[in-house]
Amino acid sequence: MNASKWTAICSNADPCFLRNNRFLRRCLGCLLALILTAGGAAAQSQGPLRLNPDAPDTYIVQAGDTLWDISALFLSDPWRWPDLWQGNPHLDNPHLIYPGDQLDLFWADGVPYVARAAQHEVKLSPAMRASPLALAIPPIPRDEIEPFLRQHRVVETSLIEGASYILAGDSGRLLSGLGDRVYAKGRWGGARRFRLVRPLDTLYDPQTGESLGVLVVDVGEVMLEQVDPASLTEDDTVKLRVTEMRSEIRIGDRLFPVVDTIVDPVFQPKAPAITIDDATMIAVPGGVTQIGVLDIVVLNRGERESLQVGDVLVIDQAGQLAKDPVTGKSVLLPEVRAGVLIVFSVFERASFGLVLEATRPLSVGDTLRNP
Repeated sequence: MNASKWTAICSNADPCFLRNNRFLRRCLGCLLALILTAGGAAAQSQGPLRLNPDAPDTYIVQAGDTLWDISALFLSDPWRWPDLWQGNPHLDNPHLIYPGDQLDLFWADGVPYVARAAQHEVKLSPAMRASPLALAIPPIPRDEIEPFLRQHRVVETSLIEGASYILAGDSGRLLSGLGDRVYAKGRWGGARRFRLVRPLDTLYDPQTGESLGVLVVDVGEVMLEQVDPASLTEDDTVKLRVTEMRSEIRIGDRLFPVVDTIVDPVFQPKAPAITIDDATMIAVPGGVTQIGVLDIVVLNRGERESLQVGDVLVIDQAGQLAKDPVTGKSVLLPEVRAGVLIVFSVFERASFGLVLEATRPLSVGDTLRNP
């Protein structure tokens, strides 16, 4: 039985019935032991969990903590958090951790686990309502990735080529701003509001030369003026008004119907389910040349290769050339582990990753593999 079924049993059962039925309580206790044993066996298949030497027996979650911070507090390999945390199927939301929660380290059959001491409760005044999801600690620093995801994405080249585009500014302006009128041409599809995006770079796989899509940046929003979207046909030229601006609007900027980008708030750091041994960091939005902790990078792997949000990858740097003192020939030294990143947004053939650890300056071209 998996954790979700265990959760269903516990949440649907009558508490008085469970309290008064000794046989059923004993059965459910045995069932939890079986879940932990099965989870322990799965963890052992990846090798035993390695606790940090100074891992605490108890930790109180603090405001500002991330799941990665807490995992690194207990584990030498923070991407093994799902193995350490799997003893909590009885909770309503076992993957959510809140400031103030008490996390206890314990052992079962020689395998370490971390459990939350009590179900989190949120007390609000009658005039206030809050989502428990919004109050939970994020897996990685939310303020580092949410602004980025609101402005950056990877889209297929064919979508860029087929998108509507800014044809001209009002009164012949080359640059337009908030409140200005602009003129656009293209396909409309019945939408009234559009996000303006600017193509930055076409991404290519360094090994195969394949086009992986186009990295674009969001520069603003526009809205149709005094026209029924349903009446528009392909290649109609229309008037729009700039309603939001993050950068100056330029001729040639593309229009896409507005779709909100939401960061998955409950993913866990984990090792990839598939083998990754030839991935590469292929771009850094913003033109940074030296990459460090909390920098965002683009990877040449995506949904097509079964990469998932939450996957943790080790960053390797190519070995340097050294001169052999005996033969006088140049020798390429082995690759050097240089950091760790986590995937936080996945597209068809590319992904965004956040660097969580870096022992030296990183750069485009560094390779990625399973931890």
